[in-house]
Amino acid sequence: MIQAGHNITGFTQLVLIRHGQSAYNYDNRFTGTADCPLSPVGRVEAAQVGRELQRLRIQLDQVYCSALQRTRETFSIIAKTVSPLYDHTAVQSVPALNERNYGLLQGRNKEQAVEQYGSATVERWRRSYTSIPPGGESLEQTGKRVIQFYTTCVQPDLQAGCRILLLAHGNTLRSLIMYLEGLSPEQVEQLEVVTGEVIIYKMDAALHVLDKTIFHPVQI
Repeated sequence: MIQAGHNITGFTQLVLIRHGQSAYNYDNRFTGTADCPLSPVGRVEAAQVGRELQRLRIQLDQVYCSALQRTRETFSIIAKTVSPLYDHTAVQSVPALNERNYGLLQGRNKEQAVEQYGSATVERWRRSYTSIPPGGESLEQTGKRVIQFYTTCVQPDLQAGCRILLLAHGNTLRSLIMYLEGLSPEQVEQLEVVTGEVIIYKMDAALHVLDKTIFHPVQI
């Protein structure tokens, strides 16, 4: 278990961030587990996120990124933007936080996928809690690995008073938010986490959510 910094308030914080816009996001392609870098817009979004964390004076004891480069690149830009705030913060790559696997859709242009499979089918694959795209994962399956990591690794650190950042992806964060906020499958199907979005949870010692703050980067 990591050691908390100087957090003696009796509360703890969990910060969730979706990576900045990726090259595939920019091209309107399904990304999933494809390991593509940030787009120029995504790099600007990451810098905006860093400045907002600095403005809010967010302290961190541990950062968990997915194993995909767009999350690590996002945190690298955040850290450089606000140096030396996070210069000595521990960062760990966690495959369990990788984006949902979109299977045969990965790398495909979304409009072309609609032309091939039909809008209703593609929308069901994208938003449904249980539907599985060909060769891929459902949101439900994605959530199982994310929540297992959260409960076994993150919860003990939070209960020890550590301030944690999870920097991940749209669907992995949707599934975790569903767990943290007790959302139904119908509610999570309507939930959207945009690129560069920051969600800050203030929690008590029992990890009940006391407050939630959301930041969206300025659209470019």
